[in-house]
This record gives sequence, structure tokens and C-alpha cells, in this order.
Amino acid sequence: MTVHTRRRAAVAAVAALPLLTLGCGGDTEPGASGGGGGAGDVATVTLGLIPIIDVAPVYLGQEQGFFEEQRIELELSAGQGGAAIVPGIVSGSLDVGFTNNLSLVIASAAGLPLQVVTSGVDSTGDPAKDPFTIVTADDAITRPADLAGKRVAVNTVNAIGDTVVRASVEADGGDPDSIEFVELAFPNMAAAVTAGDVDAAWLVEPFVTIGAPQGLRVLTTPLLDFTDIPVEVSTYATSATFAAEDEDVLARFTTAMEQSLEYAQANPDAVRAILPTYLDMPAELAAQLRLPEWNTTASRETFELFAELAEADGLLTGEPDLDTLLAHVD
Repeated sequence: MTVHTRRRAAVAAVAALPLLTLGCGGDTEPGASGGGGGAGDVATVTLGLIPIIDVAPVYLGQEQGFFEEQRIELELSAGQGGAAIVPGIVSGSLDVGFTNNLSLVIASAAGLPLQVVTSGVDSTGDPAKDPFTIVTADDAITRPADLAGKRVAVNTVNAIGDTVVRASVEADGGDPDSIEFVELAFPNMAAAVTAGDVDAAWLVEPFVTIGAPQGLRVLTTPLLDFTDIPVEVSTYATSATFAAEDEDVLARFTTAMEQSLEYAQANPDAVRAILPTYLDMPAELAAQLRLPEWNTTASRETFELFAELAEADGLLTGEPDLDTLLAHVD
């Protein structure tokens, strides 16, 4: 495995979240991207998604007919994370994309003209239920500060994982600069932790639940360690160009997306039922997972928080333009 130490990130080093297999759910007929025309026209929106639990509302919204009601046809494009999705939005190959908020702050600081459309997924605010975790199998590690001087696995360095691990350790009085981060794919982390190759890992669902029988335990839910505000992890974003040129289409997409987010939050059993339709996941596992929360509000507080963390970690190449980034939701 390759050990990565802290370094200044470029825009391409935006965070990736866990990858599973994208199934057949959400298949659509291809059409012209963007552009809605007059009333009654069906517009195709090319939507970049990471195939993970967090995007379940999109598939539920299709199943419930929310997008159809708004005359929106989705053309889904699977990306490997912010590093793939953010450039796709900027280039126009994607109309809208799902990406984490730290990635958006880094991209904004680099001058990329992005705008948040609506919220994507949030921390639950409950340590017993939050799906964004640090796990370990070492009984001697009992608190975040104990990770000082340890080897911690993250899926992507200079991204959301090591950023929140550092913040958690620092908030607990530990030295975040002494942590040695090791880049590993999420599916490989449980074996690395139990074998002692790393001391802990930044881990999200479904890998938290999968790892429990292998001896992993949740050390902490780091998004709850260093701030009192509810942390919005990801959002759906578009380019300033698409927002200006396809205002009606974007408004209709936003309406359907917000209906989908509200439906997912109100119907966790429906979320669990739809996961195996687009992910390579058995229903038995879907029934056990810690689910995130979904809402329709993207708050400036969250983006200010991520901007502070990114600046502290040396991830910014300029000043994030939060007025532009949040123009669609403020």
C-alpha cells in the first residue's frame, strides 16, 4: 500500500466517496441534454451520480414519478467522486452532479463557476446512528486523540476523510499533524484494520456494517466532534452557465429533487428496499445499514465550516466564492 503524507491539494484532489456497482435502476431513454423549451416539453437532464447509498432519493423520485411530473427525464452518469463529477459539470458534459461539499469549496476557491442546486445528504447528528465514522479494532484506541501518531486509512488523501479525521483529533486535544494517512479503497479497509496494517479508518456505509462482524468498532462519528452545527456532507450542483441558460429546466429538476429528498427522509423502509435495485447489495444488508439524513436545505454555515477546514489543511488555491456557489439556494 502507498503511504501518503499531507500535501497541498490541487483541484483534482477532490474527495471520492465509496463506490459500489451501479445497477439497472434509473435506466432512461437518451435525449438532448438540458434545454426545456416551452410548457409541456420534456427536458433531459444529465445527472452525475456516485453509485452509493446517499443518492437513493434519485431512484425513489423516479419510482414515485416526481421527475415525470415535472417533465424531466434523467440521463444518469456514474462518476467515481468529486474528481470526476466536478469537471463534468464545469465542462457541460453533466448538467447537474452529486458531490461532497468540501470538493465544491475547493473547486470554488480555484475559480470554477459552480452553483449548489439543493442539498444531497447530511449527517444524522446522532452518534449511535451516523454513517460517517472512524473505526478501529485496537482496544488501546479509545478516543480520537489516541489517533495521534497512528496510521489511519482514508479513501482519498487531501479530501473530506482526512480533513474530518484531523478536525476530530484536534478537537479532542490530539496532534492531527502526527497522523500518517494511508490511501485505501473502502472495501479493503476492514481487512487492513483487523490485520494491523493501519490503526483506524475513515469508513462509511455499507462498510461500517460489513466490518462489524470482522471486529471493527466505531471509535467516533467525527462530523459530530468538532462543530455543533448539523453538517451537510454533499449537495447537487450545476454550473453557473446551466443555471442561467436553462432556468426553467433547473427549477423543475429542483422541485422533483426536493420532493425525492423529502420522500426518502420520510420513508426509510422505501430507501432500504430500493438500494439493492441499483447497488450490488443484498436486501439483508440494506436492512441493517445506518442511513444518513436527507433534507432540502443547503446552509451557508456548512460551507463556511468546510472552507475553514480546507484552509487549515492547505487545500485552497484561492478564496471560495460562497456568494456565487450558493446563489441558487440563498
